Amino acid sequence: MASTNILKIEKLAFERNDTLLFEPVSFELNSGEALHIEGENGAGKTTFFQLLINLLEPSAGEIHFRGQKFGDCIYEYLSDVLFIGHQSAVKGALSVEENLRWMSPANTSSKEITTALRSVGLEHHASMPCYRLSAGQQRRVALARLMTTSASLWYLDEPFAALDKQGVEFIEDRMQSHLDQGGAIVFSSHQDLVKTTTRSYRLNPYRELV
Repeated sequence: MASTNILKIEKLAFERNDTLLFEPVSFELNSGEALHIEGENGAGKTTFFQLLINLLEPSAGEIHFRGQKFGDCIYEYLSDVLFIGHQSAVKGALSVEENLRWMSPANTSSKEITTALRSVGLEHHASMPCYRLSAGQQRRVALARLMTTSASLWYLDEPFAALDKQGVEFIEDRMQSHLDQGGAIVFSSHQDLVKTTTRSYRLNPYRELV
């Protein structure tokens, strides 16, 4: 399968208190590729993801999606993106199943919900309120979205946080399956992937030349 360009970032930058947070970012990502965003704590990785999903406006630079400028394809872009942040973002008062339904596409079937929960080991917790779950279990509720999404471009901020070894292996297998099907992934993590070939891009703090 011939690869196609999914994402192109050109000199993307963000200012906080009139100071650039990190050196301008430029890279390209094709179908079937995963890019590991590296950087020390406080380097701006979460801010970078917020720029990618339009929660923050960049100070400079451009995002291109499938050859189009972001401003010309906002709906198509955001409709084809899955973002899972470093916080689980589940609603404690809702059950496991209700949370996954809330976070999944509207046309997701009950069978798909059940299969997704089974895949992350939460099928028998489907009716349990999420406030009763451990941090690792809440993380798995959020990551079950990897089973219900049809988005081709995944943004995953610390997807392995709070997961045990089995959970890490499952998520990496799901990521590899997505790449095999022509998807693309940008992710951050403090650990390297074992089964998946990735490229890396390091966010460097901005240093003004003197």
